[in-house]
Amino acid sequence: MKKIILAAVLFIATSATIQAQLVQFGVKAGVNFASQTGDAGLQGVAFDKEGITSYHVGVVAELKLLDKFAIQPELLYSTQGATYKNAVSEFKNELGYLSIPVMAKFYLNDTFSLEVGPQASFLLSEKNKFDVKDAQTFEFGLNAGLGVKLTKSIFVQGRYGLGLTEASKNADVKNSTFQISAGFLF
Repeated sequence: MKKIILAAVLFIATSATIQAQLVQFGVKAGVNFASQTGDAGLQGVAFDKEGITSYHVGVVAELKLLDKFAIQPELLYSTQGATYKNAVSEFKNELGYLSIPVMAKFYLNDTFSLEVGPQASFLLSEKNKFDVKDAQTFEFGLNAGLGVKLTKSIFVQGRYGLGLTEASKNADVKNSTFQISAGFLF
């Protein structure tokens, strides 16, 4: 009986040590350079689109599955949108999303990783100066980028996200975002 208990304790201790090496949790934040692609459909009025600079912040987990491969799910608050201008007026359309990217990370070495994966986003807020609330409540997109581990815990990432579904109910626009992030894994 003592051998069985000892074996169980050793098994649990070994599993806990292995788990600690396979899963890391952390936080990240950064800047978004966001825009919208497509036709805004503003009743035939010609508008120039300009990107907006905004932010993202959230939590991450890294699940190391193989020596050179990991999965990184994230839960982020991210603002996206664009500014529309013509000769008479200008308005900013800023959309706040709860974004859930799930990135496949392919490590090129101990420092650099290529990242690619889908992202589901749920609309939490819509701020614009023309009092039209027409944003879609769900958006799906794809992300691709590069990650750099500066230390075992500190990382930076550059990522491009392309919306595949419409961002508006009344216009043919999709979100497009370039993100630069810094984070810390515990």
